[in-house]
Amino acid sequence: MKLLVLALGLMLSSYQASPKENLTTEMTNEKDILKAVQENNIDAVEKALISGAKVNTADKSKRSLLLIATNGKNVEMAKLLVKYGADVNQQADNLDSPFLYAGASGQIELLKLFLANGARFDVFNRYNGSALIPACERGHVETVRLLANTKDFPINHINRLGWTGLMEAVVLGNGTKKLFKY
Repeated sequence: MKLLVLALGLMLSSYQASPKENLTTEMTNEKDILKAVQENNIDAVEKALISGAKVNTADKSKRSLLLIATNGKNVEMAKLLVKYGADVNQQADNLDSPFLYAGASGQIELLKLFLANGARFDVFNRYNGSALIPACERGHVETVRLLANTKDFPINHINRLGWTGLMEAVVLGNGTKKLFKY
């Protein structure tokens, strides 16, 4: 009887799920954490990360968890993901990254968070532009101020269309006082 119990114990301890089963479990976890980020469910995301979920998980379009949080303007979620080591420069299929998108959309709090956590100035959007160029075009004055005053930020970077941030502000800006109020 002891021999039978020992044999069963050895068989169970050596049992490993097939690669197919591991993939299914991993996919479920990825889908679960993606959904939790989309729903801004901070508790569920933190539990998943504590349990070993990958903080740089991405969806079908390669949008990272952090980019999804940034797209949704979910600051607390973004802070949580950065705390767990999310890459602020990870690019999606369309070349958006959390840092670039925060700049383009004028999300100053997230921009500061990303600058403090490894934002790179040599990662560009689909127009080969920096975070500054769309911020200028859209009149995000605080974003422009922050980036223009950030050490080593390439304020005169030229995108693939041949434009700088200043050109975007002048040519594509809407001319409101907001753009020129300094």
